[in-house]
This record gives sequence, structure tokens and C-alpha cells, in this order.
Amino acid sequence: MILTNSDILKFTFSGHDSFQCRQLWLKKGYDFVQEEQSFNNEDAVVKLGVGKNMVSAIRYWMKAFNIIDNKDKLTKFGIKIFDTESGYDPFLEDEASLWLLHYQLIKTGLASIYTIIFNEFRKEKLFFTKETFLNYLKRIQEANPELNFNENTVAKDFSVFLNMYKNDEGGNEVEDSFSGILSEIGLLKQIGKGKDEQFQIENNERDGLPDAVMLFSILDNSNFGNSISLNSLEFDTNSPGSIFALNRSGLVNKISDIVSDSKNITFTDHAGIKELQFKNKPDAYSVLDKYYGK
Repeated sequence: MILTNSDILKFTFSGHDSFQCRQLWLKKGYDFVQEEQSFNNEDAVVKLGVGKNMVSAIRYWMKAFNIIDNKDKLTKFGIKIFDTESGYDPFLEDEASLWLLHYQLIKTGLASIYTIIFNEFRKEKLFFTKETFLNYLKRIQEANPELNFNENTVAKDFSVFLNMYKNDEGGNEVEDSFSGILSEIGLLKQIGKGKDEQFQIENNERDGLPDAVMLFSILDNSNFGNSISLNSLEFDTNSPGSIFALNRSGLVNKISDIVSDSKNITFTDHAGIKELQFKNKPDAYSVLDKYYGK
């Protein structure tokens, strides 16, 4: 268990009014903020074209995905992705952009359930349900009495988590417009139905995850220096292995591709200790600039 008391006290399981983030919300919210509009204004409902509760949800998800900061100002990441003129992918047409949003959601840590599930819970429970997640939090609470949470709130948050990632094959176009923004990257598997329904986030090779996204996540992680062990890349909090549910084979394959594409990055193996090493560490966004052709 790596969760500390300071982490526990920051856990939040609400703020989205039970709305998962929809496909067009982040771009709509980005344009709204760029036009110097305020979520607190009475006409925000009209400007955004959604209900009052959805206005709050859009604001929440923009913070959770690191599109705006706590003062409702656009972040560097938000501008890099969503700017209409210069953004990498304002309408999220490249799957890489969805992987980047998934990374930001977990790294930012505002929506605690995603950080907990990807960094900790799924490693303990290969198959899980809402009940097993609630029981997991109760166990943490026993060791950390200062953690207070409402079971109904967490249960709703878990449902939102499912809707964010669940890919309902065969849904019609109307239903698809309400699907979660991360449903296309295939991280969450549903096993069984009804009373037998369980979920799984299985480590695999993640062929659909671009090397550039993984490299960005490594360079963007302030805990990683110029030499990073393979174990750290696989198991550490907010590591590629944790966030993207990569198995060792997938991790090594992507590292090999990254190394072959750069003179300043090497992968060494001395006495069985495998390390990714940077001779000159590039800026994280330069990797995305190259990927998106900017």
C-alpha cells in the first residue's frame, strides 16, 4: 500500500453530478474559457448549451483532465490539445489524444477513483465489482480513520468510472453520443452479466498505445530522473505500467522502439538491472510536437 495519510485526506469522489465526461465537452468547455466566459455566469447554460448540472460537470472534468487549473485558467496541456488554430487535435480524432487524456486524468488526481484504481486497486483485484471496490476503501479507512467517505457517493462515482471506459459494442449513434470520452481505448473489460457481472483492467501489450504517448508520460513524471529502472517504469505510481496497464513485454517493446528512434535515449542491462537512460532529456512536449507534426 503506497497511499499516505496526506493522500488519503485529498480523496474526492464527487463533483461530476453523476455525469461521465462526454465526447464534445472538453472542446466545448475549452472554447468557453478561451472566450473569457465564466462557469458562474447565469448565461453559462445558454453559452454551453447544456443543463445547469452539466455546466458544473464540464467544469469538473476540465479540471480533472488538466484542461484548466483551480482558477479556471487554461493549462499548457489544454492549449496544446484543444486550441482551434494551433492545437494538436482539437476534436480528438487521433486515439493518441484519448490516451493522453487518460494519463492526465490519473496524474492530476482530482478524480481520486481513477488514481486509486489504476495505481493500486486493479493490481490487488484481477476481477472487481462495485462491492469489492467499496470493501477495498473500507480496509484503507480502517488503517486511516481520517478517511471519511459516503458509500452512496462512492457507488455513484464507480458507476461514472464504468461509463467513462465501458465500450458498449453495438450501441446506436444516439447512445454513442452519450458514451464516455475514454470508451474507445479499450482499457476496461466486462465479464459476465447481471449478478455475475465483473470488470477487469488487464495488463497487456497495448499495441494501440503510441510510443510518443508513453515517452511523454515518462518525461512528464517529475519522479523520474535521467536513469529509470524497468521495475519503476512497470510498477511505480503513475508509471507507464500502472497508468496504461502495460505488461513487461509491451513495455520493453515500446522502449525498444523509442530507443531506436533517438540517439539520446538508451536501454541498458548491467548485471540484470535494466534501465532506461537519457543522455539529454528532451522536453516532454517536443515529443508530442513531433508526433502530431507541429
